[in-house]
Amino acid sequence: MSLIVVGSVAYDGVETPHGKIDRMLGGAATYISLAAAYFTPVKLVGIVGDDFADEDVELLASRHIDLAGLERVPGKTFFWSGVYSADMNDRTTLRTDLNVFADFNPKLPETYRGEPYLLLGNIQPALQRSVQSQMPQLKLAGGDTMNYWIHDFREELLETIAAWDFLLINDSEARQLSGQHNLRRAAARIQGMGPRTLVVKRGEYGAVLFHGDGHFMAPGYLLEDVFDPTGAGDCFAGGFIGYLAGRGVQPSGGNLDPAELRRAVIYGSVMGSFCCEKFGVDRFRSLTRAEIDARFREFQTCTAFV
Repeated sequence: MSLIVVGSVAYDGVETPHGKIDRMLGGAATYISLAAAYFTPVKLVGIVGDDFADEDVELLASRHIDLAGLERVPGKTFFWSGVYSADMNDRTTLRTDLNVFADFNPKLPETYRGEPYLLLGNIQPALQRSVQSQMPQLKLAGGDTMNYWIHDFREELLETIAAWDFLLINDSEARQLSGQHNLRRAAARIQGMGPRTLVVKRGEYGAVLFHGDGHFMAPGYLLEDVFDPTGAGDCFAGGFIGYLAGRGVQPSGGNLDPAELRRAVIYGSVMGSFCCEKFGVDRFRSLTRAEIDARFREFQTCTAFV
């Protein structure tokens, strides 16, 4: 069984206090797929231009990510650039060139349509819904969104997430979507919109899982140096859904196993932390599963209190 990942494959230009990279591999689907592939087979659906480098194709393929759904068309690949503040808690977008991504209309290869797991990256809600409709045997589906879709495409987004099992967003997006400032009230309202499982990502402060009437708080991993936080939230998503798919987790009576969800959140935090250790996807060129499991055990040690 494989995980289908749909979203952007891009090039990024990033400047942080540790340096500047003018062009590096990025995009939500790229980060999600690289993180998830440590746990489960991944099939990526995206679009790139004819400038997409062979070495980047080779990196994805070397991680056993199926690229039959990666469409290559004439033109330039989606490009984004930004600069981070001194503490890297804020960033300013300098440039966004959608290029071929502006016409992205994901159509799944026939070999993808029978898969049971789906992670929908941050794209237009109507496209997310279209992808889900192409997969009649889904057991677990969910995704990400952002403030633009929440504000300008609200009804379309509500129709889309009504069919999701889980939603991954940050705390400001949770407040915007729910209309509630208090995070616990915000979560309850969002769960009433469809997704029974909500993960609120809080950057360096960790994440909060809401499932049923309960919640679980995971800390952020304390790194000595954060080189580049670009893609960390997407790597969190990849670790989260990758772990669940790799374990074959699916709803029982409409609910997911709370213990498995908690472990998935920790693996998400682990993958997000590794992402920050180097620029772009560079940490994934050498990262091993043994390192991932060792950091998972670190989380267990630093959060145990009985």
